[in-house]
Amino acid sequence: MDKKKIILLVGALVIALGTAFLARSLFVGASAPQAVANVAEVDVEEGDRVLVANRALPVGTIITPDAFSFQPWPKELIQQAYFLEETTNGEALLGTVVRNPITAGQPVTQGSLVKPGDRGFLAAALGAGMRAVTVPVSERTGVAGFVFPGDRIDLVLTQSVKGEDGPDLKASETIIRNLRVLATGQRTNSQDSEGNQVVSKFNTVTVEVTPKIGEKIAVAQTIGVLSLSLRSIADNEAELERAIAAGELDLPDGADPEEEEKFLRNVAVRPVDTDATFVTGGDVSRFQRRNLPSAKPARGGAKAPVSSIPAAGPPPKPKPTVRVSRGKAVTTVTVGGN
Repeated sequence: MDKKKIILLVGALVIALGTAFLARSLFVGASAPQAVANVAEVDVEEGDRVLVANRALPVGTIITPDAFSFQPWPKELIQQAYFLEETTNGEALLGTVVRNPITAGQPVTQGSLVKPGDRGFLAAALGAGMRAVTVPVSERTGVAGFVFPGDRIDLVLTQSVKGEDGPDLKASETIIRNLRVLATGQRTNSQDSEGNQVVSKFNTVTVEVTPKIGEKIAVAQTIGVLSLSLRSIADNEAELERAIAAGELDLPDGADPEEEEKFLRNVAVRPVDTDATFVTGGDVSRFQRRNLPSAKPARGGAKAPVSSIPAAGPPPKPKPTVRVSRGKAVTTVTVGGN
């Protein structure tokens, strides 16, 4: 091989190595340039402190001290409808009702709250399709005043059923469960400026009901005495479990997790007027009757239908029996019978 060919071959090899090295540097060795964003410092001038919701406040929520707080707000975003700390008395807003839904962190506007005594106040506190019914109570039937707006109660009906044979039947039954208290007397809030509950006397309790339950309460007031039974806060979850076990839930098709949670939450807080429990006088004292008294005769001499529940009195003594064995067949024969 001559000298010129060797020189050309070495030159081509050097060029190939150099090209390979440059390609490696471009695709492997060299790092991609990082785009650095220049953050412009925005000078936001803080204005007054405005009233902001601490949590989501749906329509009908009764405002309590933990529902809102005053927070700094940009001066250019403050509107005239906001509640400013300098000109707002926070204590005066306790007991008001949310008219329009407010999300967490959103400023509360003056038009979104309804004060007690304003037109439409009680209607704003009601959920969709619900009604307000007032129940008369006393210190004895009203849990000694320890019922506050926002609590949940059961209604217990106590009555005396008259009859001709023996004493009257004393009975008490829980007719409706899980009712939301809207007001005690004419107060929709029973908290002081520090958020502490203040026990006060009241003669009436206003509750949120469905139209059908409202009719039942109206009739129940004419039958006997209604008493309040205060429910635990943890009972809402138990009520939801009961509804699921009874097959009362019908989740909408295609609902996302947020919609399902909202649906289940609404079920847990709805009033219930089924599966009533009861206690009669015989369950409390041996000297009281346990069953319904006999029905009185109807007018015109026709005998009124007798209740299917047997009248009070000692149960009949069982007659003695004898077991007779005839081969493999065994029969029981009542002594004195046929």
